[in-house]
Amino acid sequence: MSEAAGVSVGIVIPAYNEEDTIRGCVEAALGQTVPADEIIIVDNRSRDNTRAILDELIARHPHAPLRVLSQESEQGITPTRNMGFDAVESDVIGRIDSDTLLEPNWVEQVKRVFADPGVHAATGPVIYYDMPLRRYMARADDTMRKAMFRLATSYKFLFGTNMALRKDAWQAIRDEVCLDSDDDMHEDIDLSVHLYDQGFRAIYSSQMVAGMSARRLEDNPKDFYDYVQRFDRTYRHHGIRKRRLRAPAWVYLAMYPIAKGMRWSHKLRENQVFKIPRIDLR
Repeated sequence: MSEAAGVSVGIVIPAYNEEDTIRGCVEAALGQTVPADEIIIVDNRSRDNTRAILDELIARHPHAPLRVLSQESEQGITPTRNMGFDAVESDVIGRIDSDTLLEPNWVEQVKRVFADPGVHAATGPVIYYDMPLRRYMARADDTMRKAMFRLATSYKFLFGTNMALRKDAWQAIRDEVCLDSDDDMHEDIDLSVHLYDQGFRAIYSSQMVAGMSARRLEDNPKDFYDYVQRFDRTYRHHGIRKRRLRAPAWVYLAMYPIAKGMRWSHKLRENQVFKIPRIDLR
């Protein structure tokens, strides 16, 4: 553990109108068994209460390594992520979404993974915290992601909700990553492609666990299909034709009807109000 303790970790959280989730996300990042060295939230033109919540959290945790940056020049995940990555001073940059709830030992596990100098990037499984059968689905997610990672003998896919990379690896590809001004691609896949092309090694760690929302399932079928098509658009943009890299997209499309039904039934149970009959004892 001594080698791992020497690796510093900064967490970057891009945010846009996330008043419903940002508090839990930041509090989970603060509540780690081994503290993060930096937690940087990059607010991208939020017009809701996101910034007010962040200011409240900073006031409540004055000694925490918590910073909020404003990215006002462009709307989009890529320039917002880039600002956060550029601001990190730690050895390793952790990247999560604003609805991510990190498991309490996430930073500890990231430090352990990056104690190996041969690891340049890493990703792990997720727990869908707003779905039924969470722990069962977490095991299924881990199994699926490990299989897809083995299947992709090249261009290992780093999942934006739960990933980390070395700062020096980011600096090496910083000027090459696609800005995707048309918002056509998956920025995490684009990042993965550039890391691989520069010879950096990415691994999968089952112990590096993050919680995420299944709110994407609330998209209608057309919007969800368009979201999944970002896989193909990203790989086509880079001239990559390997069919096995499309496996995640196929899995998402196959699972969508079942998962959407589970999401709907779970929300129905959560929102259901049971009325107790009133008994007149007079």
